[in-house]
Amino acid sequence: MNDDLIGVRWFKSTYSQGGSDCVEVAYLDGGEVGVRDSKNPAGPALIFAAGEWESFVSRVGNEV
Repeated sequence: MNDDLIGVRWFKSTYSQGGSDCVEVAYLDGGEVGVRDSKNPAGPALIFAAGEWESFVSRVGNEV
């Protein structure tokens, strides 16, 4: 994992119902958003700019 993400508060969606096959999200300094696989918390994470994340969430919300 990127050293910049150590100590970041990660969380799962309330829709995950406590499952282990989830995506976790963290709000980072500067408005960026981190996304990682909950099964591999020490693994890689994707980092999105705030606008990219907002577009993604908006699009997913329209598809669900």
